[in-house]
Amino acid sequence: MTSRSSHSPATRIGLISDTHNLMRPEALRHLAGCDAIIHAGDICNQAVLDALRQIAPVTAVRGNNDTGDWAASLPTHATLSVQQVTIRVVHDIADLGADPRREGVGVVVSGHSHKPSISERDGVLFVNPGSAGPRRFKLPICAGILTIEGAHASASFDSLLT
Repeated sequence: MTSRSSHSPATRIGLISDTHNLMRPEALRHLAGCDAIIHAGDICNQAVLDALRQIAPVTAVRGNNDTGDWAASLPTHATLSVQQVTIRVVHDIADLGADPRREGVGVVVSGHSHKPSISERDGVLFVNPGSAGPRRFKLPICAGILTIEGAHASASFDSLLT
């Protein structure tokens, strides 16, 4: 008799933000093999989304620098469910609104600050993958990975440039 594992295989979601019209080859390599990609805004050009869609399905939100006809259809907030985890995406964390726990959100992905961070508050995982676009000040150039297994989510980010 063989036993089967009852848990779902992990889903890997690439996290990227603040590309500001710069789709780095290092970012594309980092995201290769992901099951899906989240772009947390300040995309600045449709070509960035097109390049990401060559890798995996993309969920993107509009950032404060995303203007023009190409960006008009991008939402300011997005919510998606992966396995048993609900993810809320917003460009600026200040625009999150209501307490995400009340809406059953387990992960919040944001951008805007260009500062990569991962923290947990009241059972909600907050992830900012930093900026994968042009360097700002002395902040790192980063992208992240969100791994979901059933109802568990974990995140990491990596520097794209050494």
